[in-house]
Amino acid sequence: MRVAIIGLGLIGGSIGLALKQLAKPGWEIVGYVRRSEVASVALKVGAVDKVEMNLEHAVKETDLVIIATPVLTIKEILSRIADCLSPGCIVTDTASTKLEVMKWAEELLPPRVDFVGGHPMAGKETYGIQAAEAKLFQGCVYCLTPAKKTSPQAVDKVANVVKKLGATPLFVDAQEHDNLVAGISHLPMLLSAALISATTKDSSWGKMSQLAASGYRDLTRLASGNPEVNAHICLTNRQAIIHWIDEFRKELDRYRQLVDAGNEDLEEALAEANKARQGWLNET
Repeated sequence: MRVAIIGLGLIGGSIGLALKQLAKPGWEIVGYVRRSEVASVALKVGAVDKVEMNLEHAVKETDLVIIATPVLTIKEILSRIADCLSPGCIVTDTASTKLEVMKWAEELLPPRVDFVGGHPMAGKETYGIQAAEAKLFQGCVYCLTPAKKTSPQAVDKVANVVKKLGATPLFVDAQEHDNLVAGISHLPMLLSAALISATTKDSSWGKMSQLAASGYRDLTRLASGNPEVNAHICLTNRQAIIHWIDEFRKELDRYRQLVDAGNEDLEEALAEANKARQGWLNET
């Protein structure tokens, strides 16, 4: 079993660490990186057995290729590796948007290769190989979106790898996936960034920052995420994200009116939100 992980940041590095713990005799995990310093850290922490800095060499004679890079780089990667993949090779990715990725895979990969889109619903506000951890996917949902022509055997293999990581596979259509995660993942990231922008640009930030505590820290955590990854997410899911921004603006305007009115309706709205969140927590 030869696995190639393209991109050894938080997600790719964590997959490597988890698979290394599960590796059987005869397994080889190869990582592809562009920077030598990342290669050194990946080998030092044991995320991979070997590092390649040549993309085409990294995927030669592999059984499974996992692309864990910012989403807008995936098209070029698929184009470059398409002719190098062995018959029966399975390719998957970890991008936070799926519709564009599935189109690229169908367009660029040869019929001899199976593609299964993937997206682990896990992460941290820190990023890079130094933030990787083997237990990152424990207990999380891992979205899978098989291509139309992908064999059931290939789908089963990817689902089994996901289970080995400690995650639960959830099969979802690409369009539905992007619509859903726009509301519960991409919108919160932008809200976090917007709150940081609004407060830190204010003339009173010097004093305000001394008062900022756990509430502010919790709400702005996602603003510490990888800017390149987050920008790529937004650029490949614009329509769905704009829809949820508009929905949020409506709710924020409603709360603004309630605050301005200064009556008991505000408490009722807050109680309603409290109950809705508790209901969600009870279900998870």
